[in-house]
Amino acid sequence: MTPFAEMALNNAWANATLYGAMAGMDDATFAAPRPGFFPSLKETMNHLYEVDLYYLDALTEGGLGRQVYDRSPEGSVTQLGAQQAEADLRFASFCHGLHDARLTRPVRTERPDNPQVTERVDRLILHLIQHQIHHRGQAHVQLQDAGIAPPQLDDFYLDDGRADSARPYWTETRQ
Repeated sequence: MTPFAEMALNNAWANATLYGAMAGMDDATFAAPRPGFFPSLKETMNHLYEVDLYYLDALTEGGLGRQVYDRSPEGSVTQLGAQQAEADLRFASFCHGLHDARLTRPVRTERPDNPQVTERVDRLILHLIQHQIHHRGQAHVQLQDAGIAPPQLDDFYLDDGRADSARPYWTETRQ
């Protein structure tokens, strides 16, 4: 198992944990104004999902490019959580199949000002993971503003203190 696959599983666990904290949140609370870069949990979480779709498309050379953004934002925590989980599974599966030669392969990332930008696979993966961490931190503040205790999201890798909910993900990486 590559470190990239382990990071993808950590990402899936952190997203599932975050959506678990939002379970039962009604649409109005999800869309309510909150402090942060994006003005609501709905906008923050939709942004995370859309950017995942964008980079997954680039990594798999799906050919959609910026068309992935041509969607209406999802207003339901449950629906968006299910869509995010599916994207996380695709990302983890992609990372699980990586080997050294594929990591340095350039792939096209269609940008608004240049549709032919290329990036290395390994660097796109690192950027995608960092992007997720960055915005999940903002979602933490937004959850707290909504009166919901933000979940611990950094207890995945260590043996001592690993969150019980991370154990199934971690066990999969060790088999």
